[in-house]
Amino acid sequence: MPRRRIGFWYRFAAVLCKPPLVVLIKRDWRGMENIPADGGFITAVNHNSHIDPFAYAHFQYNTGRVPRFLAKSGLFKKGFVGAAMRGTRQIPVYRETTDALSAFRAAIGAVERGECVAFYPEGTITRDPEQWPMTGKTGAARVALQTRCPVIPVAQWGANELLPPYAKKLNLLPRKTHRVLAGPPVDLARFYDKEMTPDLLKEATEVIMAAITRQLEEIRGEKAPETPYDPRQERIEQRRRTAAQNRRTQPEAEQEEAVQQKAEQEEGQGT
Repeated sequence: MPRRRIGFWYRFAAVLCKPPLVVLIKRDWRGMENIPADGGFITAVNHNSHIDPFAYAHFQYNTGRVPRFLAKSGLFKKGFVGAAMRGTRQIPVYRETTDALSAFRAAIGAVERGECVAFYPEGTITRDPEQWPMTGKTGAARVALQTRCPVIPVAQWGANELLPPYAKKLNLLPRKTHRVLAGPPVDLARFYDKEMTPDLLKEATEVIMAAITRQLEEIRGEKAPETPYDPRQERIEQRRRTAAQNRRTQPEAEQEEAVQQKAEQEEGQGT
């Protein structure tokens, strides 16, 4: 996409955001040649810091293909931030409403118009203890299979060292390096011309997440866990542990109550 199509609001946002990013973090960006020069496509990116959307947007802005992020609908409503979100044509996500699917329709429309839509398939900052990508949600796979557009897996690391996950204070020194590696398109051809069942979307999502994880392994020089962290499974296990703990403590509570009742009876007989 030529830079003349970036638009006023994206250029204005770049003027505001790029200088502090340049000051705060160094850059080690690779794989820009894998970002398509034209046509619609998806980037699927790992998420490990509240500021990595800005750092990643800086990377992709420099490729000339600006991303359209999916973002919470509340950010679009008021003030300068809302004006900037609308002006840069980000895509609002209306969670738990009748408009919840509108984000996917908007993403499909953007891709079909020849734009880039950036997905964070994990849906939130990773909760993996070592900050590896978690299991992903199926939105990116759904849009990719609907449009048959290229899906570029992108791994990033470094913004999380400047602002660790769920932290509130920047870790400024020493100066951090934002590392990005964009890989070649994920091969999803085997999923084409098939019914988009939940199982098929889950499998396609696993292929996308595996590609992102391989990119991150290269950046970090480490091996990721064989099984990605699954927050839903972790919640299930936590409920099981809580239930087991309750079962263990219930007899103790009943015994304490019985002792208390006996003591009260004896006290009543004594009076």
